[in-house]
Amino acid sequence: MLAAYYETSGSSEVLRVGEIDVPEPGAGEVRVRIAVSGVNPTDWKAVRRGRGLTNGFLIPNQDGAGVIEAVGEGVDLARVGQRVWVLFAAWQRRWGTAAQYSVVPSDHAAALPDNAPYELGASLGIPALTAWHCLCADGPIEGKTVLVAGGAGAVGHAAIELARYEGARVIATVSSAEKARLAEEAGASAVVNYRDADANQQIKALAPEGIDRFVEVSLARNLELDLESAAPHAVISAYADDGGAQANVPILRMAFANAVLRFVLIYTVTPEQLRTAIDGVNAAVTAGALTTLPLHRFPLERIREAHDAVEASAVGKVLVDLD
Repeated sequence: MLAAYYETSGSSEVLRVGEIDVPEPGAGEVRVRIAVSGVNPTDWKAVRRGRGLTNGFLIPNQDGAGVIEAVGEGVDLARVGQRVWVLFAAWQRRWGTAAQYSVVPSDHAAALPDNAPYELGASLGIPALTAWHCLCADGPIEGKTVLVAGGAGAVGHAAIELARYEGARVIATVSSAEKARLAEEAGASAVVNYRDADANQQIKALAPEGIDRFVEVSLARNLELDLESAAPHAVISAYADDGGAQANVPILRMAFANAVLRFVLIYTVTPEQLRTAIDGVNAAVTAGALTTLPLHRFPLERIREAHDAVEASAVGKVLVDLD
């Protein structure tokens, strides 16, 4: 099969494209013929760090979509031919989605609803599952007010659409007019440019009773601002460390508000939590509630450019086409 792979850590320059033997699914696994591979920040960072590289090669990219072609022992044969979206393909494994075939545990190939194109399937995985867990891990959000920081990013886009689907009112923060348009198109009822000097005053005016849920991309930079606009019993879910790796947490202030500070790494949630998130995302996909950001598409031969685009914070979703 044709695959992108790397044998040493570094920039996108270490990525190669060549022929590799087609992997066979083991017990409890499925082999998926990949149609589209999604690229996330975690993918280029994994290449930089080379985590898991010992002897041999690794194929990058966690997310993708395609068709199950073969199953291993213990997997229902009826799954052969099923359209699926793939998650965690390269998490502590060799067979990422930047290849014609990937082998993953059966429960990491989720049935893709018939109404969903492969482009959407390849855009789910890390972004949509992270967004769903940030929003819903602490209970239903119907009737609540949600603030999505970075509303034009992949997680932010999914969070806006999922929050609307779950019955919440959404305020998003962005850094430009172009990104504001994307957040509005996703369904945010109000959008604030976080670079405005009075951004927090705008948020408090939009939500005078406070924000119930925060989907936070930059806790170190925004925690103080979040607490200023938080409702009692608010939940702040931080899924990234943009803007700083450490935050100063005002313990008594959060205690008096009975606020929850949740840290989210979707790879390490419990199996039960992951299953719930997959089901929640699929319900939204089936209902037609999720869409893609503007797409930047690359053939596999241009995998380096795809990774560079994500590293450069391209506005939209970067995909690699395998078919």
